[in-house]
Amino acid sequence: MTKQDRAVRTRLALIRSAAEQFEARGYVRASLAEISAGAGVSSGALHFHFANKAAVAEAVEHAAAGALREIADRGRGGEGCALQRLVDVTHHVARLLCADVVVRAGLRLNAEAAAGRVRDLRREWRECVHELVAEAERRGELAAGMPSHRSSAVVLAATTGIEVLAREDPGWLARPSLTDLWHLLLPCVAAPHLAGALEPAGTEPEPGGRAAEEKETDEASQEPGRAGLALR
Repeated sequence: MTKQDRAVRTRLALIRSAAEQFEARGYVRASLAEISAGAGVSSGALHFHFANKAAVAEAVEHAAAGALREIADRGRGGEGCALQRLVDVTHHVARLLCADVVVRAGLRLNAEAAAGRVRDLRREWRECVHELVAEAERRGELAAGMPSHRSSAVVLAATTGIEVLAREDPGWLARPSLTDLWHLLLPCVAAPHLAGALEPAGTEPEPGGRAAEEKETDEASQEPGRAGLALR
């Protein structure tokens, strides 16, 4: 392993250790000593990569944002029924939140607005919902009396609630919970002719176990150059 490879691995280990501390303890209570210990490196190694705790937190948010952006782009860049893509992307986001502590910690840090940071991790989720619902409206997929702005508001409110509840009980992010949510929402927002065509459980099979999920989300959130959604 080259020196550069070791440096990359150390940085990623520090980001993950920091995410675990931030998720469990919040920004204020997390300490650099605990972060470096969790990564199995010295405090000097931590300071080689990050000047202070704010810089570590920024790196966590940056990695989380990249993973969330990629999920949002899947929905916006897809083909076929826009409402079904919206359903599918919510399931993708839920799996990401379940599998990746970096994403969960990034959202917590963002909600705390720690150290004066102004990054908005949820902006792309809002934009993703607005774009997909607007596309659904253009395609005639929305129910009568449910214009795109109202449909977007309903979806955003519901998915925000799921994310907030999941902070205390991850079961809210389980596929059956999201499926139940869409069973309730779709009859309200979807045109009648789509009633039997949409799949509230999503159109993609569950990934091959938690290990596969973690591998996929680790790559999305930690791969260099893939920086920058989530529910809310």
